[in-house]
Amino acid sequence: MNEIRFDSYYKYDEITSFIQQWAEKYPQLCQYESIGESYEGRDIWLVTITNQATGGHSDKPAFWVDGNIHATEVAPSSAALYLINMLLTGYEEDERIRYALDSRTFYIVPRVNPDGAEWALADKPKFIRSSTKPYPRDKQQPGLYEEDVDGDGRILQMRVKDPNGDWKKHPDEPRLMIKRGADEPPGGDFYRLLPEGVIEEYDGLTIPMAPSLYGLDLNRQFPLNWSLELVSSGDFPASEPEPRAVVTAVVARPNITGAITFHTFCGVHLRPLTTGPDSDLPLQDMRTYKKLGKVAEEMTGYPAISVFQDFAYNPKQPIGGTFDDWMYEHLGVYAWTTEIWSIRRQAGLKDYKYIEWFGEHPTEDDEVLLKWNDDVLEGKGFVPWYEVEHPQLGTVELGGWDVMTTWRNPPLALLEAEIGPLAEFALYQALVSPKLEIFKVEVTAQGGDIYRIRLGVENSGWLPTNVSEMALKAKATRALELSVEVGEGGELVSGKRVQEKGHLAGRDGLGAFGIWTSNPTTNRAVGEWVVKGAEGTEIVLTADQPRGGRVQATVILGEDSGE
Repeated sequence: MNEIRFDSYYKYDEITSFIQQWAEKYPQLCQYESIGESYEGRDIWLVTITNQATGGHSDKPAFWVDGNIHATEVAPSSAALYLINMLLTGYEEDERIRYALDSRTFYIVPRVNPDGAEWALADKPKFIRSSTKPYPRDKQQPGLYEEDVDGDGRILQMRVKDPNGDWKKHPDEPRLMIKRGADEPPGGDFYRLLPEGVIEEYDGLTIPMAPSLYGLDLNRQFPLNWSLELVSSGDFPASEPEPRAVVTAVVARPNITGAITFHTFCGVHLRPLTTGPDSDLPLQDMRTYKKLGKVAEEMTGYPAISVFQDFAYNPKQPIGGTFDDWMYEHLGVYAWTTEIWSIRRQAGLKDYKYIEWFGEHPTEDDEVLLKWNDDVLEGKGFVPWYEVEHPQLGTVELGGWDVMTTWRNPPLALLEAEIGPLAEFALYQALVSPKLEIFKVEVTAQGGDIYRIRLGVENSGWLPTNVSEMALKAKATRALELSVEVGEGGELVSGKRVQEKGHLAGRDGLGAFGIWTSNPTTNRAVGEWVVKGAEGTEIVLTADQPRGGRVQATVILGEDSGE
């Protein structure tokens, strides 16, 4: 097997090869399947990881991870691949990983949007938001659109001399561009700053930005708070094959108890709601989200924040159709959008606003960032300005940040250190799921061929079997069922064959009042039946709740009770 390295961003065929080799090398732990095809016809691979010797994947609580739904955000694929590799290679030596794969399942989709990533990683790249499907129009409109003009494999910035431009060179650092003063008259050494690209239907005078020919945002496609008012949302919820594949796969796996979708960038864990403040969440859910977020921050260094309160592009126009909102509000599981990497944090900037910073920030911040580039990246992340002949504008200069591998994604030398802790948090969140265990089986002879049977079940996990209060509100998961199957020759005398027991509490809600908190057995349930059968008759007892798992015990009438 070719050993995977985390100092490269891999194309689709390479990722496919790694997945196939893992499945061949670790057949007891790793399986894969296609959950659908992309717009251009590529398989969207889902990797299932669990120890099949301890039970099927659907009989265990599961955790969902995906990445790279946005085209240029390729580090998320690396994060997902790192998690797969960590779980498989660590099973024999790492007790925590072994316990996780023996008792839980991981569903991992390394690349939701293979088409867009192929464009981003091409020798002559094309940077788009998400899908390669033309939308909402099928013809390029007039104006400037991003393109690798000089064929060097990068899309940089373009500066064009203009006496009424809005930018000028930094007086002490000519690589940096700063805003022209509001009171500075025209005629100076000013520039217009534009993305590197070409101009469709150039009139020789004006340079409008062309509306994107590829305007679909696949993370506005999920069937919650979807709206046609969002130009990028598509024709209807899950109209596009990539989000439809994810939705179908998730719904078909009711054992999913939580999720992380990896994006870039900003170095932050985002929690729902996208459409409202924390006060709109059920109180217990808000508390649990914040507890998980505190652990996430401790493990990864990324703060955990509310999308609506701290990360909104425009608070008056909240976005809809996002994966994490759908997973939480529709399915009632704690889902996160993890925005990998922050060049600002790496450079030492603090107390900046995640989104507002891009609209306006001190020039000193740019100086700090450039110094970090020079010191840490040996100057390779920021390209000094150089002249090229533009097909329409004549002599222009290209340069500035190589955004693809400095802002949108970690520089390759820093990639592994960045994504390693994220895998650890995914493992942690999988292990806080509910987990059904049988703690007691009693078989008591009543005389003749009559036996009284009791089955005691408990939730040993941190989360309750419903996972969240939102799940109860949405009726997103069914209650615990205890059932009995009587073998040939026997019969059920009393007690319903299938007994519904509601949901079992976890440990997430305990300890709110310190030493005054009681600890009742709300995490336990008991089923009771009376059966008739000759000695040696087999009785199978089952506890089944999708998010807590499925466990069984077999007893033989006339013998000692067992688990």
